[in-house]
Amino acid sequence: MERIGILTSGGDAPGMNACIRAAVRAASAQGLEIFGIRRGYAGLIRGEIEPLDRRSVTNIIHQGGTILGTARSPEFMTSEGRATAIENLRKAGIEGLILIGGDGTFHGGTVLSQECGVSIIGVPGTIDNDVYGTDYTIGFDTAVNCALEAIDRIRDTALSHERLFFVEVMGRRTGFIALESGVAGGAEELLIPEVSMSVDELCSHLERSFKGEKKSAIVVVAETEQPGDSFRIAQEVRDKVGFDSRVCILGHIQRGGSPTARDRVLAGKLGIAAVQALAAGKSGYMVGEINWRVAYTPLQYTWEKGKELNVELVEMRKLLCE
Repeated sequence: MERIGILTSGGDAPGMNACIRAAVRAASAQGLEIFGIRRGYAGLIRGEIEPLDRRSVTNIIHQGGTILGTARSPEFMTSEGRATAIENLRKAGIEGLILIGGDGTFHGGTVLSQECGVSIIGVPGTIDNDVYGTDYTIGFDTAVNCALEAIDRIRDTALSHERLFFVEVMGRRTGFIALESGVAGGAEELLIPEVSMSVDELCSHLERSFKGEKKSAIVVVAETEQPGDSFRIAQEVRDKVGFDSRVCILGHIQRGGSPTARDRVLAGKLGIAAVQALAAGKSGYMVGEINWRVAYTPLQYTWEKGKELNVELVEMRKLLCE
């Protein structure tokens, strides 16, 4: 193998640039040429392929987002679109491809690997942490700390006004960000899709809290499939028990910004592992980290299998969210 490509796809995540940097430096050390593909699969279809070298990735380790850009590409999910992408890979002489993204990216990569002779390795980059085959995804730690800082700030106002706040965080269909930031932020309650809780149960819990010594409370809500649903929940709570509240939706602020040390180290580790996997002849796998070690998971498993929340953290939540 002499030439490899790298792209970022789906939602951006802090640490993607650190991963690109690591892959470029690892490729250089292996004597491989590496090419960046702009705007994910959409750019691959358009042939937006450019060479990368050590100078290309100088001073990007601390930058959020992705220097390669990212996009979603419905066209790539058509056989015609993939045929064009495969032809562009062939013209560029690319024999191996690194995909940085989430389960949607890996779903596309699985199909691509079945239709072309290019070796493919995935790297999990998404703030949602919902990819099977790794304990943590690149960007998750930064997103959690962003949410935590917001919760800490909001608590100051909640205490000052003796008020109930609903803080809605991202996470798509899962509660990973809500669980970690809520537990770390001492939230009085968490609403996550993996743990069923009715509005009546929430109201009962809040009433017990306010009848005690507490004069304020924070409820962290996972956005799930309906971003902004916190407004409905807050209104139902107001209608049932009369608690006045405020809603704060953090939204895309959790995606940007400089990555944490943990995300930079993870990105470097997995970027190097991806290049080494291609050089060793591996294909059709995602490199992740399980119990602090690099782990290889078939790409198909990453989007077919659901990732479960940390059971110990869920149990901690029961004791700490009081």
